[in-house]
Amino acid sequence: MNRYGAYIHEDVSAEPQGTGLLSGLAFAVKDVFDIQGHTCAAGNPDWRKTHAAARGHAAVIRTLLRQGARLRGVTHTDELMYSLNGINHHYGTPVNPNAPDRIPGGSSSGSAVAVASHSADFALGTDTGGSVRIPSSFCGIYGIRPTHGRISAEGVIPLAPSFDTVGWMANTAERMFEIGRVLLDDASAVGEGVPFRSVYVPGDVWSFADPGAMKESDPLVKAIAGMVERSGKIILSDEGYNDWMNAFRVLQGLEIWQCHGEWIRASRPKFGPGIAGRIAWASKLKAGDHEDAFRLRREVRERLVERLGEDSLLLIPTAPGPAPHLGGSTEELELFREKMLSICCIAGLSGLPQINIPVRVPGKPPIGISLIAGTDQDLRLLAFVHEIAREASNLLGTERGPA
Repeated sequence: MNRYGAYIHEDVSAEPQGTGLLSGLAFAVKDVFDIQGHTCAAGNPDWRKTHAAARGHAAVIRTLLRQGARLRGVTHTDELMYSLNGINHHYGTPVNPNAPDRIPGGSSSGSAVAVASHSADFALGTDTGGSVRIPSSFCGIYGIRPTHGRISAEGVIPLAPSFDTVGWMANTAERMFEIGRVLLDDASAVGEGVPFRSVYVPGDVWSFADPGAMKESDPLVKAIAGMVERSGKIILSDEGYNDWMNAFRVLQGLEIWQCHGEWIRASRPKFGPGIAGRIAWASKLKAGDHEDAFRLRREVRERLVERLGEDSLLLIPTAPGPAPHLGGSTEELELFREKMLSICCIAGLSGLPQINIPVRVPGKPPIGISLIAGTDQDLRLLAFVHEIAREASNLLGTERGPA
């Protein structure tokens, strides 16, 4: 079960508490979700040493168990969920099943690997800055960041609450939709059967992608554009994504220190390279020095919510290209991370739902493209991606097993 190192605790389980739409399915969870009697590590041994076992299950786990799913295994995460690489200094790096010489992506690395290796039917992760979307793209699976606040984060270790979301991953669009019907409340079902009318392709976002690496996605991009009434290229950011990314980083850093600063000062945990530097940087931030970041987030959200409404989509690359190779320098990974954040901050700042659609070409590492929808259009988005998978299955590539 743990051939690819997806699990930190593969023996942790919980039996179904009812029957329903997910009966017969087994799921894994990132090591940040409360499981009764289990103590999370959040990617860091010192966290586990200084926290007690959970008294009950996280809300989202209770929902899945009531619908007949069985919990089987707790998966690895980056330290305090504060990375996009999937490389953990303390617990190691899960193996990307569809690109073993490349990083799996993080921080929901283990959950993505569990799905990609078919040891779980689906898996839960969290996404603050891209932590479901990026490993889904790198590992060649589907993954969704829902509308912010749409799925309860009760019983989930926070990173930056105004950005944190509970997402999920699976190997097929059909399963993604099935899980969505269980986890998304009635507000997300509005207009479920009504098609989207417009797809915007923001050229300024695509400028972050390597044209050579992403060329395999071109036919799928064209096919998606052909499934709606209107499509066309736009410029999404007047300010430029450096401002957007910096606003996201600052606001996230402020919240991280608000959530965990007291514990860090009291416990003096040992952090690995990269994480330690980010934590130290976050500790020096002061909210009063960054009013422009709060203002820009409000403006970005208002602008995108108005543009997308209820019937339009953004079509963007999920990441700049395939996953970087293992063994890359910290500097190289940080440069790639900045490009990833420039793309991922769009949904982060706006709070809008985004789903990764994998493009799998035999002999090449996976890549992913994404659709972003308007507020609370999550289930419609999942239904549309399910339709894409049916109509353009030849362009998505075969659903490969582990390499």
